[in-house]
Amino acid sequence: MLSMAGLQNIVSTSALFVILTASLCSCVNNTVPVVIWHGMGDSCCNPLSMGSIKGMLEKKIPGIYVRSLMIGNNILEDTENGFLMNVNEQIKQVCDKLANDPKLQNGYNALGFSQGGQFLRAVAQRCPKPAMLNLVSFGGQHQGVYGFPHCPGESVTLCNYVRKLLNLGAYISWIQDNIVQAEYWHDPLNEEEYRQKSVFLADINQEMTVNQKYKENLMKLKNFVMVMFANDTMVDPKESEWFGFYKPGQGKELYTLQESTLYKEDRLGLQEMDKAGKLHFLAAIGDHLRFSDEFFNEKILPFLK
Repeated sequence: MLSMAGLQNIVSTSALFVILTASLCSCVNNTVPVVIWHGMGDSCCNPLSMGSIKGMLEKKIPGIYVRSLMIGNNILEDTENGFLMNVNEQIKQVCDKLANDPKLQNGYNALGFSQGGQFLRAVAQRCPKPAMLNLVSFGGQHQGVYGFPHCPGESVTLCNYVRKLLNLGAYISWIQDNIVQAEYWHDPLNEEEYRQKSVFLADINQEMTVNQKYKENLMKLKNFVMVMFANDTMVDPKESEWFGFYKPGQGKELYTLQESTLYKEDRLGLQEMDKAGKLHFLAAIGDHLRFSDEFFNEKILPFLK
């Protein structure tokens, strides 16, 4: 028969084993979770795009938790919402999803692809809890676009529909409120109309008034990494991926982030972040969202470990 002392011994040993095991697990899996947001015409779980990115991250960083954002109840809705759902509502939904995910409460890194890049920046600015630690924007259009390209995948019909509406008038209120790409349409020939009527991009870029919280929250990032694709045929102008854009009044000459009013007046804190070494401008050789495994390993992976 087991004595009381022996029983206490077993209990103590078991408790110690549990503590050591938990500690060991904590040490082994000390990875930072990653949140990814896809681009136009894509979905959270496409095996050829975001599904592949998720798998790659899990392979390169064993034990990592990767959340690929779905906007809607299924993949079809997620794809459609990338065209037809108000961006501000999408941001609000994502903020709620992240706040309610117990695996993200100690902070996370974020990877935004194409329009997902500026959307995740908006999350960083508007929703500081849980904390976004590092933001990597792959081809994000941070100063908007002035042109609508071909669409990827099987979204040609939607793409043509959106193109027709943008041609009708990107700043018509019902188009602004319902067409995603209109919400980051930036017409350099009509800068004042853009500032007055853009319901998303002009707000997060502090074009009219400065929301101090947006600035403070963005500056909390450890690193803001912007990847521009040197041969990009999707984004017009591609320099928007580094916060560059066309000079007002025409559509040929460009300015850089450092030449912009946004930077000079430090409306987002980017000047201060730049001086602190928090901004990283990376160039990938290739078309939109085309990057090599070598580029990812060398340039991106260090920000995720």
